[in-house]
Amino acid sequence: MKKRITVAEEMVHRLRKEGINYCFCVPGESYLPLLDALHNDDEMKLISTRHEGGAAFMAEAYAKCTQKPGVVLATRGVGASNLAIGVHTAYQDSTPMIVILGQVHRKVLGKEGFQEIDLPKYFEPIAKWTIEITDPERISEIMAKAVRIAQSGRPGPVVISIPEDVFNKEIEPTTNHIKFNRSTPQPSQNELKRVMKLLKSARAPLLIAGGGIKSAHAEKELREFSEIVKLPVFVSFRRHDIFPHNHEHFSGHLGLSKSNHTEKIFTDADVIIALGTRLSEVTTKNYSLINSRHKLIHIDIDDRILGKSFEPEIGIVADAKEALQSFTKMAFDPPWKTWTNKVRQSFESERRTIAKVAESTFNTFVIKTLEEKLPKDSLLTNDAGNFASWLHEFYTFQLPHTYVGPTSGAMGYGLPAAIGSKIAYPYKKVVALAGDGGFMMTAQEIETAVRYHIPVICLVFNNRMYGTIRMHQEIHYPNRVIGTDLGEISFSQLAESMGAQGFTVETKEQFTAAFEHALKADKVTVIEIITDREQINVQQTIHDIRNY
Repeated sequence: MKKRITVAEEMVHRLRKEGINYCFCVPGESYLPLLDALHNDDEMKLISTRHEGGAAFMAEAYAKCTQKPGVVLATRGVGASNLAIGVHTAYQDSTPMIVILGQVHRKVLGKEGFQEIDLPKYFEPIAKWTIEITDPERISEIMAKAVRIAQSGRPGPVVISIPEDVFNKEIEPTTNHIKFNRSTPQPSQNELKRVMKLLKSARAPLLIAGGGIKSAHAEKELREFSEIVKLPVFVSFRRHDIFPHNHEHFSGHLGLSKSNHTEKIFTDADVIIALGTRLSEVTTKNYSLINSRHKLIHIDIDDRILGKSFEPEIGIVADAKEALQSFTKMAFDPPWKTWTNKVRQSFESERRTIAKVAESTFNTFVIKTLEEKLPKDSLLTNDAGNFASWLHEFYTFQLPHTYVGPTSGAMGYGLPAAIGSKIAYPYKKVVALAGDGGFMMTAQEIETAVRYHIPVICLVFNNRMYGTIRMHQEIHYPNRVIGTDLGEISFSQLAESMGAQGFTVETKEQFTAAFEHALKADKVTVIEIITDREQINVQQTIHDIRNY
């Protein structure tokens, strides 16, 4: 007779069989049996964090790096509410995640028990699938479904809530585990012919590449297709590392900054290929870049993305790698080589102009120092904030798997994302960039990194204000500042109090020395960079905005 096991043990076995070896959490009494099951499994590692939001960000970034579901655990309504920001980030960023929440005992469900909320309903708007398991015998079925839904089609978060008394129930163990394999649909022959016919009529085509490239591991295929058909490539918001920036066909990043180059090129373009991107508000500049003049070819693995923002001339449900391989086989000698050269020249011209405007700023020096000193395969993460515009403008990403950023724009993301990324890539140098506002939202995770010896480097750009909101405040309500000023904090001393090494720098020489020290040391490091409050973004000062 087979030995019976608990629901919690079955869950751990299911995760491990899928190649998942890490869980992130703040421990809670409602899922103690699951923690105990993790304790009994030598192959599973638990990262216990200081806040559920930090745990969720770590899991999300770990999943971005590994393309395996990030697993995060929390207790009932209070813990679940704290990690909701990470679930929303996974949803908007199309990141596979499995969220396991302890729920109140079955006998008090629906009575507004201690810390009870309706967890499936709570997460329904920001998750791919939510479910509450009250029948222990269904745990194997539900876990298999959760793994599949989190990774299939457009990846995303799955939320499972389990009453605390269910975890310890004994069930028959599953013996016929079938590991999930991601479906990779191909374009049909008819679709391929339509795409090639439309491309052959084009005079000024371009390609927008999104997160689907990363999900499909299609960076190599994207570069090869671009080279064969001489296509200009734009990368979507915060998907920098899917195409090398030093490549002659790289044409720009569709981010938050205004770009006359981008607007002019999209005005002149006639055919647009959107591949593995949902064509978000930021990527399309408030849905203004694409219009009825364009012939849109939209390829995505999720049919719900097609037509969501723009009606395509040709809409294809396909895996990005399969689509690129199919297109490459049917490639032809393109007639638009002059156009592609023009696009690149326009991009380089704008870069030179912006570099000249911003060359004297401290932040520009910092980013160029990172580019000079870091190994090319290093990985950068960033928080939300205007400081990130320097990273996006001046860092030349050349290799895949070197950038992790939140397309959701979540504050507090940079540091925990660096911790999750370093766990995924222990051999890489991992550097987080954060503003003083965002850093303080998850600064406590410095202690988590120290405790588990996860040696990340965090740069904190300190201008003592919520810079992005201050910028918009000055644009719409000049000289009427409220709520955006912040107080004095020594982030280097804060880091040291948690066991990390800390530096405060105000000059280029001080930053270079501190960063070189951080690179040599195998320690968690925080470098606080005192920046000019007046320099509100790459190209403008507060004075410029007020006098515009």
